Amino acid sequence: MPDYTAEDVLRKCDELNVRFVHLQFSDILGVTKNVAIPVDQVEKALDGQLLFDGSSIHGFVRIEESDMLLKADPATFAVFPWKANDKGGSTARLICDVLNPDGTPFDGCPRTCLKRVLAEASEMGYTMYAGPEAEFFLFHLDEDGRPTTRTHDQGSYFDLSPVDLGEAARRDMVLALEEMGFEVEASHHEVAPGQHEIDFMYADALKTADNIATFRLVVRTIAMRHNFHATFMPKP
Repeated sequence: MPDYTAEDVLRKCDELNVRFVHLQFSDILGVTKNVAIPVDQVEKALDGQLLFDGSSIHGFVRIEESDMLLKADPATFAVFPWKANDKGGSTARLICDVLNPDGTPFDGCPRTCLKRVLAEASEMGYTMYAGPEAEFFLFHLDEDGRPTTRTHDQGSYFDLSPVDLGEAARRDMVLALEEMGFEVEASHHEVAPGQHEIDFMYADALKTADNIATFRLVVRTIAMRHNFHATFMPKP
């Protein structure tokens, strides 16, 4: 992904006809949350001036301390491929740090915690890189669109179609990831029935953490479009 500046983001929003931007952040359990804003509010988000209610997020603050701020990181700007030019406009996302009302970093923000540890490592002369091996399972949905306990196939390691029934979904996941700036190295069926793996290029720890959050969103979204439910549980 390019290292966009705030000015780059504003220009790209105009060039790509972005109408809405999802401001994403994580709770202390690693669950991705978001606030969707019209594009004319993006500059405020980039300046760290966008308020949200933190009292409803696990591990954040109490109701009487609910006002918190989101500060968008311009380097994380990307357009959702499945929402490009949707109804006359595109939808983008920015990953955010959570701030206290006075603009100081919020200690409970996982991204801020990682930044703090990386800064400590840097002072010791270290730079941390991470390369995940991202795996997931695909399950069938029932007639009401709810996940079942039936895996979508009975394939095994490195199987291919017609045994690997997730090939088309996995292909669309890879294409979406590439459109969002990922360098995908490989994808294949894993050992267990319904289990898949998509490998992408390693990066510094902060970028990899952002990439994992993006990866999970992309996989779940594309799986749903193929009438599957994706889970990242190790042994569901």
